[in-house]
Amino acid sequence: MRYVILRDDDTNALTPVECLDRLYRPFLDRRLPVNLATIPNVRTNTTGTHGLVEGFLFARNGAAPLTVPITHNEKLVRYLRDNSGYHVVQHGYHHSLFEFDSERPDDVCHRLDRGTQLLKDAGFPESQTFVAPYDKLSRISLREVAKRFRVLSTGWFELRRLPVSWWPSYALKKMFRRPHWRFGRTLLLTHPGCLLSYQRSYATMLEEVKKSIGSRQLTVLVTHWWEYFRDKKPDEPFIRILHETAAWLEEQIDVKVVTFDDVASGKVPLNDGRAL
Repeated sequence: MRYVILRDDDTNALTPVECLDRLYRPFLDRRLPVNLATIPNVRTNTTGTHGLVEGFLFARNGAAPLTVPITHNEKLVRYLRDNSGYHVVQHGYHHSLFEFDSERPDDVCHRLDRGTQLLKDAGFPESQTFVAPYDKLSRISLREVAKRFRVLSTGWFELRRLPVSWWPSYALKKMFRRPHWRFGRTLLLTHPGCLLSYQRSYATMLEEVKKSIGSRQLTVLVTHWWEYFRDKKPDEPFIRILHETAAWLEEQIDVKVVTFDDVASGKVPLNDGRAL
């Protein structure tokens, strides 16, 4: 059996319900869980590595405050809580550029703990999973995340950023070419890039998804809801590929779509039969 975690990034207080439902209703109807990496207190002037305002600030306007907690969008919170197929996981705090590439323990701890509390205030179960904005974490951030979460989902790990005590486990990961590894009680998951992205070829996107899933036991399949609505217009061909992905996943008898919580609880085995 092969396993897939569908991870959609950047849900926040400015995310329209209609966008999420348009994208993921086919998944919910098929009982395929969707893991939403959710920003607890989005910063409304966030710019990405390209220097432009981030696309996930979809409903931003000139009167928007500097930060907006997820609790301020009652319609969105109610929608997510009413649809049990969504599983909310913690995605940074403000999602400002490289916010967890910090060497200040007090700053890192505040962002982690305050983000957790805001999601709990919205009525979501306490997240066991942390998703790092921009895939950047300092050594201090990695140590503090591992204290609080059972799962860390990111794109890659760099030796120079890892706590020294993690190095032997990382060396084994590299030696055996494992995409996922563990330190202590924390599972460290990587992903094969954002395979569902408007920046990739639409002609080959679904085949690349299939190939990636077929090449590993557990695939974290990453996408971003706002990419399907650039300039606030639905990209119909791109949306169609996402929905074709849902149909394909449902048809595969040897592929199971799971949640981060399933992995944290040991329901997803490794090739040697041990819990991941």
